[in-house]
Formats: sequence, C-alpha cells, structure tokens
Amino acid sequence: MRIHIGTDHAGLEFSKQIQKHLSAAGHEVIDHGPESYDPIDDYPSFCINAAHAVVEDQRAGVEALGVVFGGSGNGEQIAANKVEGVRAALAWSEATAKLARQHNDANVVAIGARQHTVEEALALIDFFVNEPFSLEERHVRRIAQLAEYETTGTIADRHIDA
Repeated sequence: MRIHIGTDHAGLEFSKQIQKHLSAAGHEVIDHGPESYDPIDDYPSFCINAAHAVVEDQRAGVEALGVVFGGSGNGEQIAANKVEGVRAALAWSEATAKLARQHNDANVVAIGARQHTVEEALALIDFFVNEPFSLEERHVRRIAQLAEYETTGTIADRHIDA
C-alpha cells in the first residue's frame, strides 16, 4: 500500500520513525514534508498535499492511505479534511483508529505527536492501516451522503439548514 505522510515541526522526528516502520512493513511511503526542522513552519500545506495525493491515488485505483500529525493532530485533521474526497479521523486509541476505518472508511488518520509516544503512535497507525472498511450498508449510505454534501451542498431527501 502507498502511504502519504504530512506533518509539521512538532511531528518531524515522529515522521522519520514512522516512515522507517511503514517501509519495513512493506509499504511505499511518500513524505510530503517538511524536509527540515523549522519551529514556525505551517502544517496546512504539508497535510493538504498528503491528503490530495491519497485522493489522487485512490481515484487512479492505487491502494493508498494518509497519515498526518502535529502537536495535537487536530489542525492536521482539519487541513486534510479540506481536500475533497478525504475523510480524515483523529485517532487517540485503538478503538478510534479501527472505527475510523471500519465505520467511516477514513482514508487519512491524524495523530498528535505531543500526545503519544512513538510506540503508541506506531500502534495507532498500524491499527488504522490494517483495519478494513466494514462495507455495511448503513456506513456506505452515510459516507455517500457526506460525499454528496461535499460536492453539491445538499443531501437528497434530507433537510439541510442553510
């Protein structure tokens, strides 16, 4: 599987270790930055680039996921979710990492580098990457509604307050 990574200065050290771990597990890892430590860098472009690459790969039929991280993971998740077609989930436990894939077919996971040890972060990423989408009809239906709203601003047969 191809895994796209984006971070900021808070996650730079994590990034190197995560890339090594994922590569050793047989994944193709693509780093979207940053390349060097800058304490005032801005995460949005790194995370958006990683998220965009995930969507492009998936649309081309390439099995791909993304991992974005920074201090808390919150801003990185928000940035990734600005990309059409991305469903980024913040994972902080085994359950949240697995459910993001099982129920939401999340294609990007966000993790707080200042919230977890490297070992904990690697475990969360492994839970996320290794968990398949359940394909249950209710989850497929809900994801389709989100995608419809994302592209049209409406959901057929549902009231959306403007």
